[in-house]
Amino acid sequence: MRIVDLINKKKHGESLSKEEIDFFIFGYTNGELPDYQVSALLMAIYFKGMDSREIADLTDAMVRSGDQVDLSAIEGIKVDKHSTGGVGDKISLIVIPLVASLGVPVAKMSGRGLGHTGGTIDKLESIEGFQVELTNEKFIANVNQYKMAIVGQSGNLTPADKKLYALRDVTGTIDSIPLIASSIMSKKIAAGTDAIVLDVKVGSGAFMKSLDEARELAKTMVAIGNSLNRKTVAVITNMDQPLGHEIGNANEVKEAIEVLSGHGAEDETEVALTIASYMAVLGGAFKTIGEAREHFEKIIRSGEAIELFKKFVEIQGGNPEFVTHLEKLPQSKYHIEVKSDIEGYVSGFDSEKVGISAMMLGAGRRKKEDTIDFAAGITLKKKMGDHINFGDILCVLHTNLEEVEEAKNIVKSAFIVSNKKPDQVKYIYEIVE
Repeated sequence: MRIVDLINKKKHGESLSKEEIDFFIFGYTNGELPDYQVSALLMAIYFKGMDSREIADLTDAMVRSGDQVDLSAIEGIKVDKHSTGGVGDKISLIVIPLVASLGVPVAKMSGRGLGHTGGTIDKLESIEGFQVELTNEKFIANVNQYKMAIVGQSGNLTPADKKLYALRDVTGTIDSIPLIASSIMSKKIAAGTDAIVLDVKVGSGAFMKSLDEARELAKTMVAIGNSLNRKTVAVITNMDQPLGHEIGNANEVKEAIEVLSGHGAEDETEVALTIASYMAVLGGAFKTIGEAREHFEKIIRSGEAIELFKKFVEIQGGNPEFVTHLEKLPQSKYHIEVKSDIEGYVSGFDSEKVGISAMMLGAGRRKKEDTIDFAAGITLKKKMGDHINFGDILCVLHTNLEEVEEAKNIVKSAFIVSNKKPDQVKYIYEIVE
């Protein structure tokens, strides 16, 4: 078998066989195929696409390219969720204790943030003592006993995806639905979960800018999951503005705690309860989404949800006092108000600019090796539909840096203001099952 034959085949829009896909993936992972030929094949896939069988075979090959996590020692249906990335997205922190309250095991592997999107692991590490490096034995024991645990991604999971992503990044082939979908799903499947709820973000702060693109990605990933015997549902959610009011690691922990205490932001609460409800149904705890949601609303009102989050923090070595005394979370030295110099209604956001501004304040990484300032971030005082007067505070920047003029200008330009109040914002567009 020759890679040039696969390039020519795909160049003419033909389907690659399972054996040909295995040859491509394992040959590249093992260093037997050169970058220039694999780049040509990726470009052919970019232009000609792949059918559903090819995408499933590609995902499966990427899973088999490295280690796979064995969660068979965990009792019950293991349920996970994945977000395609957004600004202010702290949904994982909320859904883990909610779903665990039902006895549905949530064995979560998460990554760190890079660029304008934050990482769940970074957020949790802003809580004093919180440990994300657990042994496999401790991870499984925590899930069996408490039905919840989170660990940083480690080991040799999907090495093919790591190599391919680096090559896609420098060859203009990142934005290919088959390649995006197989990249995301290979990592989730290698992590050993039984069922997956996908939070597919769409809008100015998301990778998918249009609803049609997000719908295609969602359908493709759901098809992959189901074809590889993982119960999969996708929830397409709005990222035309940041989720909630807080961006930045400690800030987002604080806001997740507010949701679990019953007084969180409306958009964040709606997305979290929807995703948790689908996780509950996939995990077999309820037959309907309505029943699951009713349960979650009840335990939030009763105070049980926040107690479960405290337990989650405690079992991973964190200080539970940080949950009840939010002032203990990292605090920045400077709090800079950004004020409006026009009047009107907030009719839109360039959410990516908000994320970039937060990164410049210290809340994110430009490069993987950069360190995070847990206290840095942004508090939004105005969101879509809000009226603003001249001099009103649009947002507050939190930072330990003295020079933040560029970040201030960027976040100010992220607010789109018009004379007309926009239609009511939809938080959730569609469910793909």
